[in-house]
Amino acid sequence: MTENLDDTDESLARRLKNGDHQAFSTLVRRHSDMYYRAAYRILQNKEDAEDMVQAAFLKLWDKPALWKDGKGATFKTWFYKIVMNQCLDFKRKTKSVVRIEGIENMVSYGSDAEQEMTMSEEQRRVENAISLLPDKQKMAIGLCYDDALKQKEAAHIMGVSLKAFESLLGRAKQNLKGTLTREGLIDKKGGRYAR
Repeated sequence: MTENLDDTDESLARRLKNGDHQAFSTLVRRHSDMYYRAAYRILQNKEDAEDMVQAAFLKLWDKPALWKDGKGATFKTWFYKIVMNQCLDFKRKTKSVVRIEGIENMVSYGSDAEQEMTMSEEQRRVENAISLLPDKQKMAIGLCYDDALKQKEAAHIMGVSLKAFESLLGRAKQNLKGTLTREGLIDKKGGRYAR
């Protein structure tokens, strides 16, 4: 089965309303990784993140009419909000302690083993600092920097005005900068320390 790249997410969602199983499969294949990364940022647990994305897709499968075409949001943005709400509801219900897992598949920054270890340690510390942010600040950082969404789209996903989102993102960056300064990764002006 080949995917027709001309199919928009919105046309696939419309086809899903008419019982098109292939449209659903295409949406899952197209977006699972992105939604998983977003869920993982909030839950900090692989299995929980996978479960929440699966639950969100099952909700779409069971009730495809939930997607209201023409309401101003793209399918991707609308479904992102479904996944984020699923994650936040899960955290509230379980009141679980955040279980930070090891960072897998670190990006290699060069062939020198010592440099790679230093960068991996730095990345681990940055990831840890992000995990300490409040959930909404983690979401804001992830939407803009990991998923490269425009601030307007991110604000819509989070259900806040653009101005409120900009403020939230500013607080997230300020909190992250404070933590990274205390950790000795950056100086007070935001520059990296030489290694």
